[in-house]
Amino acid sequence: MLLSWIHTGALWAAADGAASGDAGTGNLLSMLMLPLLAVVFYFLIIRPESKRKKAAAKLRNELVVGDEITTIGGMVGRVVSIKDDSITMETGADKVKIKVMRWAISSKGAQPSE
Repeated sequence: MLLSWIHTGALWAAADGAASGDAGTGNLLSMLMLPLLAVVFYFLIIRPESKRKKAAAKLRNELVVGDEITTIGGMVGRVVSIKDDSITMETGADKVKIKVMRWAISSKGAQPSE
């Protein structure tokens, strides 16, 4: 049903183009729409996501001992030691040490309380 509707629409467009003597305009317009859609898709979705990933990687690579961090799970603590892919943080007044992976850090600095 849908295919017949699309085919009928294409036939009408071809008939309208042939009647007006400008059959190439419809084809040119449809050929330009796909690259235009790709460019819009890139600038609205791909590029901002790439910027966010770069900023997060920069934040994780610039961590130093003593920084206040928040993990993606919501734990807040201070960095005690940094190894290749893991970070040890201490949290709370009782100085509990927790080892987390570097990719699990969501932000740096004290979070505002609610």
